[in-house]
Amino acid sequence: MSPHQVVLDLSSSVPPYEQIRSQITALVAASALRPGDRLPTVRALATDLGVAAGTVARAYRELESEGLVATRRRTGTTIASGAEAADRGVQRAAHAFVAVARTAGLGDGEVIDLVRGALLATPTPARSSSVPAPSTARSPEPPTSL
Repeated sequence: MSPHQVVLDLSSSVPPYEQIRSQITALVAASALRPGDRLPTVRALATDLGVAAGTVARAYRELESEGLVATRRRTGTTIASGAEAADRGVQRAAHAFVAVARTAGLGDGEVIDLVRGALLATPTPARSSSVPAPSTARSPEPPTSL
């Protein structure tokens, strides 16, 4: 993972650890990070992002409790073997939606607000175990460097 893939908005009301957690989750969903890929060390990512090591450590702990990453002494933190990208059809639909929204002149924040509204308005059906549950936490603005 390059440090340019995670971008923090320190003026956001979303805590930095949550921005890190949600962006890594999104990178896995988009297949930009795959099982076995190594994440930067806590100290290295904290230095790159200009935050305390505890902030990154908290994000990694939460990702580990969700089963998305695994931390081992010798190999560091890696994307867990059970972490799967989103269904290809869902990915295509998401890309199509973003393309339509951008064509309509909507900014990233407005697109995310539309998705949040749709999630709130749509009942959650029973899911298969291969599709990760959407996070109920507030998502930061997506990084523009991806």
